[in-house]
Amino acid sequence: MSDLPHCPSCRSTLTYEDGALLVCPECAHEWSPGVAETAVLAGTLVVRDANGNVLADGDSVVLVKDLKVKGATSSLKVGTKVKGIRLVEGDHNIDCRIDGFGAMQLKSEFVKKS
Repeated sequence: MSDLPHCPSCRSTLTYEDGALLVCPECAHEWSPGVAETAVLAGTLVVRDANGNVLADGDSVVLVKDLKVKGATSSLKVGTKVKGIRLVEGDHNIDCRIDGFGAMQLKSEFVKKS
């Protein structure tokens, strides 16, 4: 009998280990064993930046990678500061407003807390 945790996304019991990650074959969700469990058990949304720091609503972040923006003539450059972020669930888990670009959704893996 396996003692692996249930999938935090769909609560499936069919999870398996793949290297350092746990994987759910039903919804294809992948997560680190310790981090996802504490986020689900606490019932709160835990979002981490590129360095592993926990982000919160209202934080200021800095881009760590040039990002191409669909429909824009230029891209967002490394070092662009974003103030007053809002955390949301989903693939792009940061809602923000960037001067010169407007409302944007960013992935937390491309920002660091400033």
